[in-house]
Amino acid sequence: MTDTFQMADRTVRRIGLGAMQLPGPGVFGPPRDRGEALRVLRRAVELGVNHIDTAQYYGPDVSNELIRSALHPYPDDLAIVSKVGALRDEKGGWRSAQQPAELRAGVEANLRALDIDHLTAVNLRLMGEQGPSEVALEDQLAEMVALREEGKIAGIGISTVSATQFAAARAITEIACVQNAFSLVDQSDAEVLDACTAAGIAYVPYFPLGSAFPQMPKVVDQPGVQAVAARLGVPAARVGLAWLLARAENVLLIPGISSVAHLEDNLAVAGLRLGPDDLAELDGVAA
Repeated sequence: MTDTFQMADRTVRRIGLGAMQLPGPGVFGPPRDRGEALRVLRRAVELGVNHIDTAQYYGPDVSNELIRSALHPYPDDLAIVSKVGALRDEKGGWRSAQQPAELRAGVEANLRALDIDHLTAVNLRLMGEQGPSEVALEDQLAEMVALREEGKIAGIGISTVSATQFAAARAITEIACVQNAFSLVDQSDAEVLDACTAAGIAYVPYFPLGSAFPQMPKVVDQPGVQAVAARLGVPAARVGLAWLLARAENVLLIPGISSVAHLEDNLAVAGLRLGPDDLAELDGVAA
């Protein structure tokens, strides 16, 4: 199993860092412990992480400010990936920002906040299947292509997309990465993952341990996962993440992390190799 994969203009390690948990509760407002948030970022880079996933609307304006404060000037090999397509209101609510001008404004806000000339990739986060009242995917991607041609982004990603939307996007332009929900307990996006694998496109699953919403299945609650974890003497979450790495070599992990201890525990998945018996038992969980 390889430890790195190509994404746009960078070769990244397959275990990165998601910045979504660095702001306050609900991804809104300042962190509970600013010092710890800065330590997480610095320790991640010390341990070899070279892929950080962020968004200007995390906070808003919080995660990017923390990244800049902790890491600027950035290591030469650091890939910073962001996303556009949404905004936050003054109460922390999420709202759509899908118009081409809003996508451009989102990219430029990320660049200013991070104090950086270009981003490794920017994901266009769609807001579900697009109906007649929505912005045409062609128009959205045309703006993203323009930003790439201007050198503001190296690669175009796409997030929360159906297989049909993914195929349509690939017919319009080169896609560097896909961010969709995928885990051992939710493999409904297998068609998109397999298409990415065949095409050599990075696939970055969110909800890698199951949905964060209450009453939704969690990987760590599955008896089969717990049995494998007990046999290997590791936390159940590590087994769930290791299964994703074993699923396909283009899978990149960006677990959300808010403490150094949590960071070091997640990065330890790099040293966990699941054997054939482990994988067979986990396949039973998925079934």
